[in-house]
Amino acid sequence: MLDLLIIGGRLLDFKRGLVEENLGIKDGKISYMGVDFPQAKEVLELEAQIVSPGFIDIHMHEEDFVLSQGDYDIAKTMLAMGVTTAVAGNCGNNRQSLEAFLSQLNSSGSPINYMSYIGHNFLREQVGNRDTKAPSTREQTQKMRSLVNEAINLGALGISYGFEYCSGGSFEEAIGIAEDLKGKEGILLTGHYRYDGDRALESIQEMAEISKALDLPFLISHLSSCSAFGYMKESLDLIRDYREKGVKLFVDAYPYTAFSTYIGSDVFEEGCLERWGVDYKDIQLTQAPYENTRCTEEIFMDARKNHPKMLAIAHVMREEEIAMAMADPMVIVASDGIYSSGKGHPRGAGTFPRFISKYLRDEGLMEFVEGMKKITLMPAETLGLSNKGRLEEGCDADLCIFNYSEIRDQADFAEAQKPPLGISHVLIDGKFALRDGTSTEGRFGKFIARKNGS
Repeated sequence: MLDLLIIGGRLLDFKRGLVEENLGIKDGKISYMGVDFPQAKEVLELEAQIVSPGFIDIHMHEEDFVLSQGDYDIAKTMLAMGVTTAVAGNCGNNRQSLEAFLSQLNSSGSPINYMSYIGHNFLREQVGNRDTKAPSTREQTQKMRSLVNEAINLGALGISYGFEYCSGGSFEEAIGIAEDLKGKEGILLTGHYRYDGDRALESIQEMAEISKALDLPFLISHLSSCSAFGYMKESLDLIRDYREKGVKLFVDAYPYTAFSTYIGSDVFEEGCLERWGVDYKDIQLTQAPYENTRCTEEIFMDARKNHPKMLAIAHVMREEEIAMAMADPMVIVASDGIYSSGKGHPRGAGTFPRFISKYLRDEGLMEFVEGMKKITLMPAETLGLSNKGRLEEGCDADLCIFNYSEIRDQADFAEAQKPPLGISHVLIDGKFALRDGTSTEGRFGKFIARKNGS
């Protein structure tokens, strides 16, 4: 007997398209797809809603459990927008040690499944190099290399780099800490570019060269904020050219024209506004004493000096180039979401409903089924998750059920965690994590070690 039978929905099957069939779940797995009505302990009746694989966010920023006092803030907003698995530790930064992160997940469970990188910038601090502009010593690099191996043994996906935040982290250092991972199966590297705007292509070239030197796949992070200043087409063409030559590059982007990071970071150093062609008023602050305040020069300088860990939002990118990235068949859609005390950018609560409603439904940038691969199948394949990201018998019963005509994001730059509309149910491991639009407060998520990791 099935644990759950879902009837009356339209199943998103990437081999057959949208099919009007029933779906059965047993022991956390999809165990039936067809037109029959096998016996089940429970039946969920839908009215033509879409039954999709749960969304996979390949690039986000996990909770700082000290700041959140052990609570899950972004995992809850991820769940509300249909995400069942997310990847933490991006942009070179872990918000706590991997050991502490795993301890939290293992002791309390999680609203969603998590994977994680180990961050280069985080490791630099761990070995005593707190100067973002200084190269690491040979001894520090060797220590980081050892710490990388420890993280991989814990199940880390690979290394994330945050070059723009850490100009002292050279190409040679990036290679040096990963020496023991060369060509190793199941490892994925990822990186926040070193330069944006008119030096975007240079950044892509550096990441491609790291991929080649280490014989490892490399996911280029949030191309949106790297290249959407007049350089998106050239950037996509360059990535495609590398891929055609056998370089294992992947790329993600988010569907917003504003990025977000800490106001005290190197990103906002002198010359940034001129480089982006904007003014102080295009920088929005998110926390007290400047919550939802647009900057003046005075406010900008004060925040940089006295509130460096405040998240800021920079309204600086071009919509037509964001759309170009969303439509490109190479590009995986990811949120890059991050919150600090519940404040931040709406992408952490709205990315996937926004992509579906704005770019697939309303603007028709690409065919629906193909577009949905960008938030399910493509990230699953990139991460080596063969049992996720698709609806097939034997796959994990991680599902998002939504009304296509109603789904849309509601989070905005004033209410960054406001949940979307149109998502009725989310299941993780066959269990209702979100039911009738409301969280069940279940902690069904777990840490997923990388493929072949142990």
